[in-house]
Amino acid sequence: MAHPRLTDVTVIGGDGLARPEWAASDPLLMEYYDTEWGLPVRDEHGVYERICLEGFQSGLSWATILRKRPAFREVFADFDPDVVAGFGAAEVERLMADARIVRNRRKIEATIQNARATIGLRPEGGLAQLVWSFQPVETPQPRDHSEVPTVSPESVALSKALRAKGFAFVGPTTMFALMEAIGMVDTHLVTSHRRGSSGVWPA
Repeated sequence: MAHPRLTDVTVIGGDGLARPEWAASDPLLMEYYDTEWGLPVRDEHGVYERICLEGFQSGLSWATILRKRPAFREVFADFDPDVVAGFGAAEVERLMADARIVRNRRKIEATIQNARATIGLRPEGGLAQLVWSFQPVETPQPRDHSEVPTVSPESVALSKALRAKGFAFVGPTTMFALMEAIGMVDTHLVTSHRRGSSGVWPA
């Protein structure tokens, strides 16, 4: 999933571990950074959920989405594509009335559209296989915020490929954030204790 942009330095926490400033104070963000962000996600369900949440995050802070994630999972049937694909107008109105989530009609409808597109990819190898086929040959090695990209040639190509398959809210910047979140690239600062933790890329 996306994240607030990394700041210029890492912060040494009370546990002696170095994290970017955005993950150093809020306990929820710290737990997400330490246990989820950047670890490989290679299953259909996991990739679908993260694509949807990245879409909801567009224009908002990641902290907002993370705090609402339990509610998102509840109202979207734990992001089960087979269930969400069957949502119709009544479900959209129900979701638009639920203050616990982000009530953006286009994003809600995109989540349903993306569920149907995910199912449509199964005969071709599936969503996760398609997404991971855009893994780059190298990953950034940022020492400070200025060296952390927000887009890449691969995220541009992934965005185009997903749009061609019927996905929505999958712009290049959103797809780069997805690539960071699921371990396709490692943009942990080289001074962070999480650098290289994905097992996909060396520290």
